[in-house]
Amino acid sequence: MGYRVAVVGATGNVGREMLNVLHEREFDVSEVAAVASARSVGKEVSFGDKTLKVKSLDDFDFKGWDIGLFSPGASVSAVHAPRAAAAGCIVIDNTSHFRMDPDIPLVVPEVNADAVKGFGKKGIIANPNCSTIQMVVALKPLHDRAKIKRIVVSTYQSTSGAGNDAMEELFHQTKGIFVGDSVEPKKFTKQIAFNVIPHIDKFLDDGYTKEEWKMEVETKKILDPRIKVTATCVRVPVFISHAEAVNVEFENPISAAEARRILREAPGVLVVDEREPGGYVTPVEAAGESATYVSRIREDHTVEHGLNLWVVADNLRKGAALNAVQIAELLVNRKLLKRAA
Repeated sequence: MGYRVAVVGATGNVGREMLNVLHEREFDVSEVAAVASARSVGKEVSFGDKTLKVKSLDDFDFKGWDIGLFSPGASVSAVHAPRAAAAGCIVIDNTSHFRMDPDIPLVVPEVNADAVKGFGKKGIIANPNCSTIQMVVALKPLHDRAKIKRIVVSTYQSTSGAGNDAMEELFHQTKGIFVGDSVEPKKFTKQIAFNVIPHIDKFLDDGYTKEEWKMEVETKKILDPRIKVTATCVRVPVFISHAEAVNVEFENPISAAEARRILREAPGVLVVDEREPGGYVTPVEAAGESATYVSRIREDHTVEHGLNLWVVADNLRKGAALNAVQIAELLVNRKLLKRAA
């Protein structure tokens, strides 16, 4: 008998991808519920060859459900994730609300799988930010070898990270520019078509954005609190997949050749690094794929022990849905998940 899994936020980009990944990876399910806000009740979503009708989150009873995969927005998770956990349903939450709670593990299975054991305090496990996930997957094996001191990262984040409305805005603005229509920003602060916007999430008092802050504090919690991290997060006119230019300074020597060899053997990583035109991965190639791709591995000659990397991943899959399902698989494989009565 399989597990009963509730996917919360099932009509959103990430929720739909969670359903896809559950099916593709043949997760041991006996029943799947698609759950969302009241305005989505009655809508239909796909789970393999099945069609699920969306149920209302407000009155959904989580008692008897084993796993809740949550991606409904931070304010909604803040209310309903503890309610689900109290009913005995283990919550794997994709929103930002619980990530920095010291009693809630923040988990990337390829990086800090042992942290999952801490879920028992509150019955909730947090999924990191999409841009953080792909970076730490690439950096963990290098940190184990040479010990990272400092990270400087610039992100090139797709519009899907801001939701379906953002993707539609990119599409309509692009079309509008070609036919001579006026372009009016709605979801974004400025035109996104044929442009880049150095602003993701709200601004903080120190001038950084919350997205940049997330990359700093989440990396420290997942990898090592002693690592110094500074980020510049930029929205780009791409539909799916985030890219990152990552500069890393290490305590110990490590060459580009050694890093390339280590990363080729690292879980979840695919190295595509040919020093020729096209010998690297771009967001278009990463879309729909599960791997974190690493290209442009080269030494930084401005510091004693430094490397530059180009890291690309599908933000809806590895950056969200796949990571959540991998956490669920981790719970099963380590026998930490008991079926609800």
